[in-house]
Amino acid sequence: MSTPSPSFDRRRHPVRPDLAALSYKGRVEADRFVEGTSRCIGADVLDLRPVAQLEKGIDTQALHGEAFQVFDETADGWSWGQLGTDGYVGWVRTSGLTEAAAPTHRVRALRTFRYPGADLKFPPLGLISIGSLVTVTGHTVTRGLEYALLSDGSAVVAQHLVPLGSVEADWVAVAEELIGTPYLWGGRSSLGLDCSALSQIAASFGGHALPRDSDMQAAEAGEAIAHEDLSGLKRGDLMFWRGHVAIVRSPDSLLHANGYTMTVAIEPLEAAIKRIAATEWGVVTGVRRLG
Repeated sequence: MSTPSPSFDRRRHPVRPDLAALSYKGRVEADRFVEGTSRCIGADVLDLRPVAQLEKGIDTQALHGEAFQVFDETADGWSWGQLGTDGYVGWVRTSGLTEAAAPTHRVRALRTFRYPGADLKFPPLGLISIGSLVTVTGHTVTRGLEYALLSDGSAVVAQHLVPLGSVEADWVAVAEELIGTPYLWGGRSSLGLDCSALSQIAASFGGHALPRDSDMQAAEAGEAIAHEDLSGLKRGDLMFWRGHVAIVRSPDSLLHANGYTMTVAIEPLEAAIKRIAATEWGVVTGVRRLG
Protein backbone atom coordinates (compact mmCIF):
# COMPACT_ATOMS: atom_id res chain seq x y z
CA MET A 1 0.00 0.00 0.00
CA SER A 2 1.40 3.40 -0.95
CA THR A 3 1.90 6.09 1.66
CA PRO A 4 -0.24 9.20 1.04
CA SER A 5 1.64 12.39 0.31
CA PRO A 6 1.75 15.00 3.07
CA SER A 7 -0.38 18.08 2.63
CA PHE A 8 1.44 21.11 1.20
CA ASP A 9 0.07 24.64 0.87
CA ARG A 10 -0.48 25.05 -2.87
CA ARG A 11 0.58 28.71 -2.59
CA ARG A 12 4.09 27.82 -1.48
CA HIS A 13 4.91 24.35 -2.77
CA PRO A 14 5.16 23.34 -6.45
CA VAL A 15 3.42 20.04 -5.86
CA ARG A 16 0.53 18.52 -7.82
CA PRO A 17 -0.64 14.90 -8.10
CA ASP A 18 0.60 14.74 -11.68
CA LEU A 19 3.78 16.81 -11.32
CA ALA A 20 6.10 18.22 -8.69
CA ALA A 21 9.42 20.01 -8.48
CA LEU A 22 12.40 17.63 -8.43
CA SER A 23 13.39 18.87 -4.95
CA TYR A 24 10.24 17.19 -3.58
CA LYS A 25 11.15 13.72 -4.82
CA GLY A 26 11.01 11.32 -1.90
CA ARG A 27 8.80 13.71 0.06
CA VAL A 28 5.60 13.48 -1.98
CA GLU A 29 3.98 11.22 -4.51
CA ALA A 30 3.58 12.56 -8.05
CA ASP A 31 3.42 11.08 -11.52
CA ARG A 32 6.65 12.83 -12.46
CA PHE A 33 9.23 15.21 -11.06
CA VAL A 34 10.90 18.01 -13.02
CA GLU A 35 13.81 20.32 -12.35
CA GLY A 36 12.13 23.22 -14.09
CA THR A 37 13.44 26.06 -16.24
CA SER A 38 14.68 29.38 -14.92
CA ARG A 39 12.90 32.37 -16.45
CA CYS A 40 12.06 35.89 -15.33
CA ILE A 41 9.14 38.27 -15.63
CA GLY A 42 9.36 40.26 -18.85
CA ALA A 43 5.96 41.95 -18.57
CA ASP A 44 5.52 45.15 -16.58
CA VAL A 45 3.48 43.14 -14.08
CA LEU A 46 2.16 39.60 -14.48
CA ASP A 47 -0.93 38.13 -12.80
CA LEU A 48 -0.47 34.83 -11.02
CA ARG A 49 -3.56 32.63 -10.71
CA PRO A 50 -4.44 29.42 -8.87
CA VAL A 51 -5.70 27.90 -12.13
CA ALA A 52 -4.92 28.50 -15.80
CA GLN A 53 -8.07 30.47 -16.53
CA LEU A 54 -8.27 34.19 -17.26
CA GLU A 55 -11.73 34.48 -15.74
CA LYS A 56 -10.46 33.35 -12.34
CA GLY A 57 -9.30 35.89 -9.76
CA ILE A 58 -5.60 36.41 -9.13
CA ASP A 59 -3.66 35.22 -6.09
CA THR A 60 -0.85 37.74 -6.50
CA GLN A 61 1.26 39.51 -9.10
CA ALA A 62 4.85 39.10 -10.25
CA LEU A 63 6.85 42.25 -10.92
CA HIS A 64 9.10 42.97 -13.89
CA GLY A 65 12.47 41.25 -13.58
CA GLU A 66 11.58 38.84 -10.80
CA ALA A 67 12.78 35.25 -11.18
CA PHE A 68 10.21 32.57 -12.01
CA GLN A 69 10.96 28.86 -12.13
CA VAL A 70 8.74 27.12 -14.69
CA PHE A 71 7.75 23.50 -14.02
CA ASP A 72 4.97 23.06 -16.56
CA GLU A 73 3.77 24.72 -19.77
CA THR A 74 0.57 24.23 -21.73
CA ALA A 75 -0.01 24.44 -25.47
CA ASP A 76 -2.48 27.28 -24.97
CA GLY A 77 0.01 29.67 -23.40
CA TRP A 78 0.14 29.04 -19.64
CA SER A 79 3.12 28.33 -17.39
CA TRP A 80 2.99 26.87 -13.89
CA GLY A 81 5.85 27.71 -11.59
CA GLN A 82 7.24 29.46 -8.54
CA LEU A 83 8.14 33.10 -8.03
CA GLY A 84 11.67 33.58 -6.76
CA THR A 85 10.98 36.61 -4.56
CA ASP A 86 8.56 35.00 -2.11
CA GLY A 87 8.11 31.43 -3.35
CA TYR A 88 4.51 31.86 -4.48
CA VAL A 89 3.29 29.12 -6.81
CA GLY A 90 0.74 29.48 -9.58
CA TRP A 91 -0.12 29.95 -13.23
CA VAL A 92 1.00 32.88 -15.40
CA ARG A 93 0.71 33.67 -19.08
CA THR A 94 3.82 32.33 -20.82
CA SER A 95 3.96 35.42 -23.04
CA GLY A 96 4.84 37.47 -19.96
CA LEU A 97 8.06 35.53 -19.33
CA THR A 98 11.50 36.07 -20.75
CA GLU A 99 15.02 34.67 -20.38
CA ALA A 100 16.50 34.50 -16.90
CA ALA A 101 18.65 37.45 -15.83
CA ALA A 102 20.83 38.47 -12.91
CA PRO A 103 19.36 41.76 -11.60
CA THR A 104 21.57 44.49 -10.22
CA HIS A 105 19.04 47.19 -9.21
CA ARG A 106 15.47 47.70 -8.00
CA VAL A 107 12.98 50.38 -8.95
CA ARG A 108 12.64 52.80 -6.02
CA ALA A 109 10.34 55.37 -7.61
CA LEU A 110 6.66 54.48 -7.38
CA ARG A 111 6.87 53.66 -11.08
CA THR A 112 9.17 54.46 -13.97
CA PHE A 113 8.97 54.30 -17.75
CA ARG A 114 11.19 51.89 -19.63
CA TYR A 115 12.31 53.45 -22.93
CA PRO A 116 13.75 51.85 -26.07
CA GLY A 117 16.76 54.13 -25.64
CA ALA A 118 18.14 56.85 -23.40
CA ASP A 119 15.70 59.59 -24.28
CA LEU A 120 12.48 60.58 -22.50
CA LYS A 121 11.05 61.68 -25.85
CA PHE A 122 10.99 58.08 -27.09
CA PRO A 123 7.64 56.26 -26.83
CA PRO A 124 7.90 54.09 -23.69
CA LEU A 125 8.06 50.33 -23.90
CA GLY A 126 6.34 49.97 -20.56
CA LEU A 127 5.78 51.28 -17.04
CA ILE A 128 7.35 49.26 -14.24
CA SER A 129 6.50 49.50 -10.56
CA ILE A 130 8.40 50.04 -7.35
CA GLY A 131 10.17 46.81 -6.41
CA SER A 132 10.70 45.71 -10.00
CA LEU A 133 14.15 44.33 -10.85
CA VAL A 134 16.47 45.36 -13.66
CA THR A 135 19.97 44.53 -14.86
CA VAL A 136 22.04 47.66 -15.42
CA THR A 137 24.90 47.35 -17.91
CA GLY A 138 25.90 51.00 -18.17
CA HIS A 139 24.92 54.65 -17.91
CA THR A 140 24.62 57.56 -20.29
CA VAL A 141 23.43 61.16 -20.15
CA THR A 142 20.97 62.73 -22.58
CA ARG A 143 20.30 66.48 -22.29
CA GLY A 144 21.54 66.47 -18.71
CA LEU A 145 19.47 63.50 -17.51
CA GLU A 146 21.24 60.29 -16.56
CA TYR A 147 19.82 57.00 -17.79
CA ALA A 148 20.59 53.45 -16.73
CA LEU A 149 21.08 51.17 -19.73
CA LEU A 150 19.53 47.74 -19.21
CA SER A 151 20.56 44.30 -20.41
CA ASP A 152 17.56 44.03 -22.74
CA GLY A 153 18.58 47.20 -24.59
CA SER A 154 16.05 49.48 -22.90
CA ALA A 155 16.74 52.41 -20.58
CA VAL A 156 15.23 53.94 -17.45
CA VAL A 157 15.93 57.13 -15.55
CA ALA A 158 18.87 56.28 -13.30
CA GLN A 159 17.66 58.21 -10.27
CA HIS A 160 14.58 55.96 -10.11
CA LEU A 161 16.76 52.94 -9.21
CA VAL A 162 18.68 51.74 -6.18
CA PRO A 163 21.29 48.95 -6.08
CA LEU A 164 20.16 45.55 -4.82
CA GLY A 165 20.82 45.32 -1.11
CA SER A 166 20.16 49.00 -0.41
CA VAL A 167 18.42 49.37 2.95
CA GLU A 168 16.33 52.27 4.23
CA ALA A 169 16.10 52.86 7.98
CA ASP A 170 12.50 54.06 7.84
CA TRP A 171 10.76 51.61 5.53
CA VAL A 172 7.34 52.83 6.71
CA ALA A 173 8.06 56.00 4.73
CA VAL A 174 7.98 53.82 1.60
CA ALA A 175 4.48 52.68 2.53
CA GLU A 176 3.47 56.31 3.11
CA GLU A 177 4.49 57.16 -0.45
CA LEU A 178 1.85 54.68 -1.61
CA ILE A 179 -1.02 56.50 0.13
CA GLY A 180 -3.90 56.85 -2.30
CA THR A 181 -2.94 53.80 -4.36
CA PRO A 182 -6.11 51.88 -5.29
CA TYR A 183 -6.89 48.70 -3.40
CA LEU A 184 -6.65 45.61 -5.61
CA TRP A 185 -7.20 42.10 -4.30
CA GLY A 186 -4.03 40.20 -5.17
CA GLY A 187 -2.40 43.36 -6.50
CA ARG A 188 1.28 43.92 -5.82
CA SER A 189 2.24 47.07 -7.74
CA SER A 190 1.95 50.81 -7.28
CA LEU A 191 -1.01 50.76 -9.67
CA GLY A 192 -3.01 48.63 -7.23
CA LEU A 193 -2.22 46.42 -4.26
CA ASP A 194 -3.68 44.72 -1.23
CA CYS A 195 -2.87 44.87 2.47
CA SER A 196 -0.14 42.23 2.61
CA ALA A 197 1.50 43.42 -0.60
CA LEU A 198 1.83 46.89 0.92
CA SER A 199 3.64 45.55 3.97
CA GLN A 200 5.72 43.11 1.90
CA ILE A 201 6.97 45.65 -0.64
CA ALA A 202 7.54 48.48 1.82
CA ALA A 203 9.32 46.29 4.37
CA SER A 204 11.57 44.86 1.65
CA PHE A 205 13.22 48.27 1.35
CA GLY A 206 14.08 47.99 5.03
CA GLY A 207 15.80 44.68 4.40
CA HIS A 208 12.90 42.51 5.59
CA ALA A 209 11.85 39.59 3.38
CA LEU A 210 8.19 38.98 4.24
CA PRO A 211 6.04 36.20 2.85
CA ARG A 212 3.20 37.23 0.54
CA ASP A 213 -0.13 36.72 2.32
CA SER A 214 -1.34 38.11 5.63
CA ASP A 215 -1.75 34.68 7.27
CA MET A 216 1.86 33.87 6.37
CA GLN A 217 3.07 37.22 7.72
CA ALA A 218 1.05 36.76 10.91
CA ALA A 219 2.86 33.48 11.55
CA GLU A 220 6.38 34.32 10.35
CA ALA A 221 7.19 38.04 10.12
CA GLY A 222 9.56 39.24 12.81
CA GLU A 223 8.61 38.39 16.40
CA ALA A 224 5.21 38.28 18.06
CA ILE A 225 4.66 40.89 20.76
CA ALA A 226 1.82 41.30 23.24
CA HIS A 227 -1.24 42.83 21.62
CA GLU A 228 -3.61 43.03 24.57
CA ASP A 229 -2.06 46.36 25.58
CA LEU A 230 -1.36 48.52 22.53
CA SER A 231 0.38 51.32 24.42
CA GLY A 232 3.80 49.96 23.50
CA LEU A 233 3.31 49.94 19.74
CA LYS A 234 6.15 51.26 17.59
CA ARG A 235 6.32 52.60 14.06
CA GLY A 236 6.70 49.62 11.74
CA ASP A 237 4.90 47.07 13.90
CA LEU A 238 2.49 44.89 11.92
CA MET A 239 -1.04 44.51 13.30
CA PHE A 240 -3.12 41.53 12.23
CA TRP A 241 -6.73 40.54 12.00
CA ARG A 242 -8.10 37.36 10.49
CA GLY A 243 -7.30 37.99 6.82
CA HIS A 244 -5.89 41.50 7.17
CA VAL A 245 -2.70 43.33 8.09
CA ALA A 246 -1.94 46.99 8.78
CA ILE A 247 1.28 48.88 9.44
CA VAL A 248 1.55 50.89 12.64
CA ARG A 249 2.48 54.41 11.55
CA SER A 250 2.54 56.03 15.00
CA PRO A 251 1.20 55.18 18.46
CA ASP A 252 -2.21 56.49 17.42
CA SER A 253 -2.43 55.75 13.69
CA LEU A 254 -2.07 52.92 11.23
CA LEU A 255 -1.57 52.63 7.50
CA HIS A 256 -3.13 49.95 5.32
CA ALA A 257 -4.52 49.03 1.93
CA ASN A 258 -8.14 48.31 2.70
CA GLY A 259 -11.55 47.62 1.24
CA TYR A 260 -13.19 50.36 3.33
CA THR A 261 -11.60 53.32 1.52
CA MET A 262 -10.50 51.10 -1.40
CA THR A 263 -7.09 52.79 -1.19
CA VAL A 264 -3.92 52.80 0.84
CA ALA A 265 -4.97 55.11 3.68
CA ILE A 266 -4.10 56.35 7.17
CA GLU A 267 -6.65 55.75 9.92
CA PRO A 268 -6.71 56.64 13.62
CA LEU A 269 -5.67 53.49 15.47
CA GLU A 270 -8.55 53.21 17.94
CA ALA A 271 -11.19 54.12 15.35
CA ALA A 272 -9.82 51.56 12.90
CA ILE A 273 -9.77 48.79 15.51
CA LYS A 274 -13.37 49.57 16.47
CA ARG A 275 -14.53 49.73 12.85
CA ILE A 276 -12.78 46.52 11.84
CA ALA A 277 -14.11 44.69 14.90
CA ALA A 278 -17.62 45.24 13.54
CA THR A 279 -16.75 43.62 10.20
CA GLU A 280 -15.87 40.10 9.07
CA TRP A 281 -12.25 40.64 10.17
CA GLY A 282 -13.20 40.88 13.87
CA VAL A 283 -10.75 41.63 16.65
CA VAL A 284 -6.99 42.09 16.48
CA THR A 285 -5.37 38.66 16.45
CA GLY A 286 -1.72 39.65 16.85
CA VAL A 287 1.08 42.16 16.48
CA ARG A 288 4.53 41.39 15.19
CA ARG A 289 7.69 43.49 15.30
CA LEU A 290 10.33 43.31 12.58
CA GLY A 291 13.94 43.14 13.66
